[in-house]
Amino acid sequence: MRVDLVTKEYPPAIYGGAGVHVTELVKALRRSIEVQVRCFGQPRDEADTTAYDVPAELADANGALQTLAVDLQIADAVAGSDLVHSHTWYANEAGRLAQELHGIPHVVSAHSLEPLRPWKAEQLGGGYRISSDIERRAYEAADRVIAVSNGMRADILRSYPALDPEKVVTIYNGIDLDGWSPNVDADRARELGLDPDRPSVVFVGRITRQKGLPHLLRAAAALPEDVQLILCAGAPDTPEIMAEVKGLVQELQQTREGIVWIDEVLPRDDLRVLLTHATTFVCPSVYEPLGIVNLEAMACGAPVVGSATGGIPEVIDDGVTGFLVPIDQVQDGTGTPTDPDRYVADLADALTRMVADPEAARRMGEAGRRRAAEHFDWGRIAEQTREVYAAVIAERAR
Repeated sequence: MRVDLVTKEYPPAIYGGAGVHVTELVKALRRSIEVQVRCFGQPRDEADTTAYDVPAELADANGALQTLAVDLQIADAVAGSDLVHSHTWYANEAGRLAQELHGIPHVVSAHSLEPLRPWKAEQLGGGYRISSDIERRAYEAADRVIAVSNGMRADILRSYPALDPEKVVTIYNGIDLDGWSPNVDADRARELGLDPDRPSVVFVGRITRQKGLPHLLRAAAALPEDVQLILCAGAPDTPEIMAEVKGLVQELQQTREGIVWIDEVLPRDDLRVLLTHATTFVCPSVYEPLGIVNLEAMACGAPVVGSATGGIPEVIDDGVTGFLVPIDQVQDGTGTPTDPDRYVADLADALTRMVADPEAARRMGEAGRRRAAEHFDWGRIAEQTREVYAAVIAERAR
């Protein structure tokens, strides 16, 4: 069996959870089947991996049009494959066109949904209408759609009611427990700005509406005075969200100590140090299909305080590996809390409860690593994915 896996992100160009997912899935799949990776960007030196760049003629075009230009090249190159598997809307059109052009099955992995990310219009302008149309057509024509959580599966069926529910299956994201493990180094933690002798809350994520960082910054004002907040946050979606976050951080820094903002991408070992020495990790997202970052924190032994939205409740065992924060949301696709002040207060309360009992937090962190090992192993996920491949190929053959 040869599978062509199509993705925008692939090492070394990874900036989000979809890229992490693809990287680990490819490693696990290649142990048993041939996988040709077709990604965006500059040439890679990895075997069976080909990159495709935007044609020079479209260097200044809207990002959605640049994406289509890359997808056309990839769709042509997929010839000879038994199946094409696309990840995110960036690659969906390549998968759909390859499906039609070569008469092969197309499997889509859903890492997020354009209808539930309307803030992307701030980035893409009219390109957001194009990305939304690409995603819809690919999902509706796909032989299978893989959701990364049951919450995500429900969102897919709400967003695309024309889909046959039988064609939408759930296979969780996974975590590399060897690559993500506790890294005890108190001196390095201090160099990064985290004092291991004081309670601390760590956030890791992009500066985007999805990640809910402004809610966290407002909640931080209500935390006990000795609590540190370490923000590993960069890659802002827009100047507006960057300005809002910057203003809120400055307000906090004027009224309390221990507010540390790291805006560069840290090496994995440094992230592991911060997560290992954190009293708790926090995920205040208003939209999160699953949240690989939560699994990374758990694998490093950190308990997680997260919003009870999307796939997060399938990761956090409330009261055992962390706390879920209730969030009632406006049903307009933005994920905005119906009562933002209530959500901020509940988030502050959950974080305060966690940092108030470091020993209980430590036990939750240990339970979180066990949960990650038992339920989110990449070997199991690869096997489930191969079963999907075999099923759709057999259906096509009939």
